[in-house]
Amino acid sequence: MPVSANLDKLLMKDHEDKTLDELADAPIEAIAGISAARLEGLKAFGVTTVRDLGTNKFFKAAESIVALSDASKKGH
Repeated sequence: MPVSANLDKLLMKDHEDKTLDELADAPIEAIAGISAARLEGLKAFGVTTVRDLGTNKFFKAAESIVALSDASKKGH
């Protein structure tokens, strides 16, 4: 079953018509709001594509820690 989503507000105009596969492999500049300084910082972590950003081990670790912290607060 095909998956679709309106991601226009998250993307630069020239990437709004791309498929999800194309977006995953697009340069991180495809995401709206990533400044030149942030771009350089991300590249220092080896992040050059949207897929790299979504699968980066440091970002995934941070995301997991935050999710666990939030979940532990709900349990109190």
